[in-house]
Amino acid sequence: MTPPSIAARAPLPCLVRTPPSAATVPRYLLKVYWWAYVHPAAVRLFEREWLVNLILFGNYGRLRDAALAELGESVSGRTLQLACVYGSLTPHLRRRLAPDAHLDVVDILPVQLKNLAAKMPADRRVNLVQNDSSCLACADASYDQVLLFFLLHEQPDAVRRKTLAEALRVVKPGGKIVIVDYHRPAKWHPLRPLLTLVFKYLEPYAKDLWMRELREFLPPGAQFKSVQQQTYFAGLYQKLVLIR
Repeated sequence: MTPPSIAARAPLPCLVRTPPSAATVPRYLLKVYWWAYVHPAAVRLFEREWLVNLILFGNYGRLRDAALAELGESVSGRTLQLACVYGSLTPHLRRRLAPDAHLDVVDILPVQLKNLAAKMPADRRVNLVQNDSSCLACADASYDQVLLFFLLHEQPDAVRRKTLAEALRVVKPGGKIVIVDYHRPAKWHPLRPLLTLVFKYLEPYAKDLWMRELREFLPPGAQFKSVQQQTYFAGLYQKLVLIR
């Protein structure tokens, strides 16, 4: 079957008037994460669910399902996923979409959008858009829910704050923001020394999520009807659910 195209299939709230060029890809992404997301060889290497699961120490399925559970068994309305994800997260999410639901997936890298499109059958409810998560070309209050799955630890502080501000801007009042990412593990966690080295040499922005709670990166004065946090694997991972 033909995979979903990287373009709007129907009128959607996330409109990109001028698709970003390669020059608009953030410098930090090209410099720090070329080996993981930018180079086509990296995509071919990491698009293996067993490898993603290994990187997350056997927790990928658990964290994927925890994120999807927050969106519901049947996902209605308009959903925005910020950044493509290796593995089966988005295909699982697509299968949960109600008949009249819509899913927009935004990523700044065309190679990532192309990879995601190849993993899914054609579906008019799914729209893949090249756009920057920290500067979305979307109307205010466009979405019923926004999903950020292991994105924020890959962004510098200023970009992370802008991404969260954008997620808050585009979600409707009463809508939900679901975040799954790293968290400060228990001091006795046996993987703490290993991850300290990984963060130092491969994930230079991830340590921020050990030093501060995710809520501290939200816009000052942001108010929510509900804030729920749950940690996993002795505190190494977290799920944060915000109801605007």
